[in-house]
This record gives sequence, C-alpha cells and structure tokens, in this order.
Amino acid sequence: MTRIVDVARRAGVSTATVSRVLNGKSVRPELVAAVRAAVDELDYVPDRTARSLRRRSSDVVALVLPDVENPFFTAVARGVEDVAQEAGFSVVLCNTDDDPAKEARYLAVAEHENMAGVVIAAASASPALAGLLARRRAVVAVDRAVPDAVDQVTFDNVALGRRAAGLLVERGFRRIACVTGPRATTTAVDRATGWRLALDDAGLVPSDDLLVHANFRVDGGYAATSELLARPTAPDAVLATNNLVGVGALRAVADRHLDLAASGAAGGTSVGVGIVGDLPFATSRTDDVALVPLSPRGLGTTAARMLLERLDGLDVAPRRVVQDGAAPPGGTSAGLHL
Repeated sequence: MTRIVDVARRAGVSTATVSRVLNGKSVRPELVAAVRAAVDELDYVPDRTARSLRRRSSDVVALVLPDVENPFFTAVARGVEDVAQEAGFSVVLCNTDDDPAKEARYLAVAEHENMAGVVIAAASASPALAGLLARRRAVVAVDRAVPDAVDQVTFDNVALGRRAAGLLVERGFRRIACVTGPRATTTAVDRATGWRLALDDAGLVPSDDLLVHANFRVDGGYAATSELLARPTAPDAVLATNNLVGVGALRAVADRHLDLAASGAAGGTSVGVGIVGDLPFATSRTDDVALVPLSPRGLGTTAARMLLERLDGLDVAPRRVVQDGAAPPGGTSAGLHL
C-alpha cells in the first residue's frame, strides 16, 4: 500500500506539505501540482479511518437545506461540495422541505453519526444545534441567520429588498405590494424590511395590507399575487422576494391576462413585477421584470471554507460574513466580515 511518505518522496516535498495539500490548506501552486501528480501516479488513497480517529469525527459534512429543488439552493450546494471535495470531505445532502421537525431529525443524525460538521440553511427560527455544539462540532449557518453562536454567512437581505423595491419606484410604480416568505424566516423578514425602507425613501407609505407572507415556493407566490391582483384596489406592482415566489407571481399575472408593465404609466391592464434573485425558468416574456440577480454559489463556497477553517483548528469567536448579494462578473459576491 502506498504511504504518504512515498508520495512526499515522489513529489520532492515533506510529508507535512503532502498533508497540507490533501487537507486543502494554503500551499504554493507548484507544490500543489507536484503533490497532485504524485498522488495520481502512485494511486495514493489517504487513510481516512486513521484521520477520523484522530479527529473523533468522520470525513463527512452534512449540508442541510430547506428546498433542494430550488435552483438557488442547488447553487449553494455546488459551492459547498466543490470546496469540501477538494479538501477530502464528502457531503451528505439533507432536504428539510422547510420542516423544522425534519430538520431536527437530520441534525440529530449528524450528531450521532459523528459527522465532521454541518452547513445549514435553517428551516426554523432556532434550529436544534445544541447537541452538535456540545460535541464541539463545526457548524456554519448559510443564507438564513440563526441565534446560535456559530459562524454565519448571509446576504445583506435588507439591502436586496430595498434595491429591488427601489427599481420599481424608479420605474414610476407607486402602489407596490410585497410577497415574501414565512415570518419565521429571517431572509423573508429582512427583504420585506428593505421593501418598506425603499418606499419610505420615496415618500410613499408602505401599507401593511400590501405585505403578504407566503411560503418561499411557486405556489406561495402564485396564491399571494392572485389574491393581491383580485382586490378592488389592486397594486400597480408586486415585489417577489425570492426566485420561486417570482415565478408564481408571473404565472398569476399571466393567468389574469395582464401584461408586464415596464413603468407605472402603463395603465390598469398591466402590472409591474420585481424579483430578488434569478428566474430559474420563465413563464412569460420577462424583459420588463425588475430583477436583482444573486450569487448563491458564493454563499456556499464561503460557508464551506469557514467550516474547513474550524475543522483545521481555528479557535476564534463566531464570525459573520455578510455578502452584498449582487452577482458581479465572475459570479462571486463581495463580502464583509463582521
């Protein structure tokens, strides 16, 4: 059986350097290339069992997400998996369907199976992390903030809601409704707060009856938008605070045989739509939709790197990274450590 010392000898480096490369730590590019080449030539397989015994945990990371069918979370998962796999960890995907009870069961499995750590986009306002933290397991909250003392990486969701609603205001819409997610979800609440702030900025009154909490899925966006558009005094625009809610809103507009309005001067047979996030699939012509695109893969890569830093022994106070959310060239959002 090939040993790590054999890899080191073939690559012309120390065993410590080989270990650093295999564990995803910072090493000069030319040394990484030499080690990777030696690993391939010798068909070297690291002794995961021995490493697990030293760590008293496995080389498996749980990724707990509320809706794996949502392309937003698919992109988050890809970011986590890319970073974890490069460092020699496997990722187990856990879909909670935004169900706190199902989430608690997955977290219990991660604890009792001695998984190395957990990246979680929480379904509940206070996920059951106590057991994992008592065992000193690494936990990173992604996308949705949690009250626990763990590392967290989120978008600036207030700013995103404010930006999207502001686009509708700039286009001349004045009676702007907001369809957001459940009240227990911080993302939903924060983006609705941004909607309020954008209307305040414009001297408009953010009416409570124009704020609708639904689920963060297509059916939730459809039902809420249909109800808003059926009112005697309907809004002239609807802000959907995530991508699937946006799809539902567009379907509701199409089913009522309304046109998408590019501006508030379009008249009563059309309605404006704004969406926080990218449309995963279009239901009608979307040129006139006010979109604020996101970079969810950047959330995943940042969360995975933070998790790996904890697994490598980083012992500092819980960190919070807030990304502005916009998807610039290259696809990675700018981040701010707080």
